Amino acid sequence: MLDLATPIVIGIAGGTGSGKTTVANVIMSRVGAKHIAYLPHDAYYKDLCNLPKVQRDLINFDHPNSLDTDLLIQHVRCLRDNQPIDLPLYDFKTHSRTTQTTRINPQPIILVEGILIFADATLRALFDVKIYVDTDADIRFIRRLQRDIEERGRTTSSVIQQYMTTVRPMHLEFVEPSKRYADVIIPEGGLNTVAMDMVVARIESLLAGREPSN
Repeated sequence: MLDLATPIVIGIAGGTGSGKTTVANVIMSRVGAKHIAYLPHDAYYKDLCNLPKVQRDLINFDHPNSLDTDLLIQHVRCLRDNQPIDLPLYDFKTHSRTTQTTRINPQPIILVEGILIFADATLRALFDVKIYVDTDADIRFIRRLQRDIEERGRTTSSVIQQYMTTVRPMHLEFVEPSKRYADVIIPEGGLNTVAMDMVVARIESLLAGREPSN
């Protein structure tokens, strides 16, 4: 049984549209999703329901202050102590946190994913493995444009405006510099099969080394 051992905490960072979620999905499919507690940093955006929609639309969602990272840190620590947590559910169309949550039970692996997770020193210190997904800016922008239009109800002009006014500047200020903290840098994300083979092998090795002795 692995559930009594100290969980392995893995962080996956990288710019918007870099392929972080693809990397997370590859890890979950190959290592086994049933062994993984998955915490996307996006779920921890601060609740803005008390603000008028006009003001919500002006918030810089790519700045660390827009996220409740303290709650994420608390949740990671709870899971490391083999305690369940209630993952928030965020509505990106209204910029508000819903009243619903998802119960996440302790697992041998805690997988945390987000653009800014290496920018916070306290959160960064919790990771046993730090992965940075490095993808060209033009590819990242195209992916973000498609996602925000198809999944978040945005217009092309609003996505471009947000990218130029906050996404790109915040990437240069916070995300790109955090790459230096990574243990592994994966060009092109989950499509890089050689890198993913190495990452999965490393995770499996760590899991084997953390099995509690009888």
